[in-house]
Amino acid sequence: MATLLLGFFLLFSLIILAFYLAFFAFAGDKSRNPGPVNIPVSVIVCAKNEAENLKNFLPLILDQEYPDFELIIINDASVDTTLEVIEAFQALDGRISLVDVKNNEAFWANKKYALTLGIKKARHPYLIFTDADCAPQSRFWIRHMAAGFHQEKSIVLGYGGYFKNSRSLLNKLIRFETLLTAIQYFSYAKLGNPYMGVGRNLAYTSKQFYDQKGFAEHLHLRSGDDDLFVNQGGNKVNTFICYHPQASTRSIPKKDLKSWFHQKRRHASVAGFYKTKDKILLSLFYASRFFFWILLAALLMLQFQWQLVLSITGLVLLVQAVVYAKSAQKLQETDVVWLFPFLEVFLIFTQFGIFIANSLSKPRHWK
Repeated sequence: MATLLLGFFLLFSLIILAFYLAFFAFAGDKSRNPGPVNIPVSVIVCAKNEAENLKNFLPLILDQEYPDFELIIINDASVDTTLEVIEAFQALDGRISLVDVKNNEAFWANKKYALTLGIKKARHPYLIFTDADCAPQSRFWIRHMAAGFHQEKSIVLGYGGYFKNSRSLLNKLIRFETLLTAIQYFSYAKLGNPYMGVGRNLAYTSKQFYDQKGFAEHLHLRSGDDDLFVNQGGNKVNTFICYHPQASTRSIPKKDLKSWFHQKRRHASVAGFYKTKDKILLSLFYASRFFFWILLAALLMLQFQWQLVLSITGLVLLVQAVVYAKSAQKLQETDVVWLFPFLEVFLIFTQFGIFIANSLSKPRHWK
């Protein structure tokens, strides 16, 4: 029995090592960002009950160092003062266009419906998306994201992180999970298989949107305006990754574990609609890490070949540490790396809990 457990432990260790060696596609990437461009772009922000966040973060978008952009703000049937805040900004800046969405019985509380109206409003063919609670981390955010449209690229994947709170362990967990997700989707895109992006920092052309009939393929799902869109239309030719520090955004993270757990349930609920190969790869990645730690604990309790087991564990952790350290340096998340073994284990079992919860009931979406 112990020999069988060791065999499986070796198998899952090899699978993990294979994944993290593949992640060097991003962690070790040294490609230079394209030079500056001046193409006209439309920045689109969808807001639902985001009055205070709009007051705080819209000035950061309007203050961008970019010669030609419009800002389309979508009020998605808000019940707070979101509409009044947008109208106040619009009165002060002619670059702002308002799309005021009323609840539609056929598309009740569906962000994709609101985004579609915003995209149709756009005057420019190059579209950059972010959320109402997101802050560009430099005045050159638009410039870097727009530069990603070089050489006929039609999808640009950016990094959407979260604000740091050095005193909060939950904050580090959230940012570690965000880092790991970015490592995956940036690496897969570099390897020619873009499978997702995040709406906090994403760009694509209107032609890409209309060519794949917008969100029609998954309009019945209330999530997936970002990851399912990229999963459907992204390929090795049309997708570019933009991870320059000045190109990132940061948003407000959840303040308690329950809220974050519910948020991740919403995000995870659409993964079942990815392409088959992506579902297989993601399932294998998460399953291998889960069983690696289970089998490690079992073998250490049995004290079976413990020297070999610890040596293999050390090798796996070393490779992971290098990938996390190099990637975190690129994305300015270095303070979470030293905690990664603890965060890794906690995240794995949290994800297992999310899988169980979503198997039992479906989460609600888009506020």
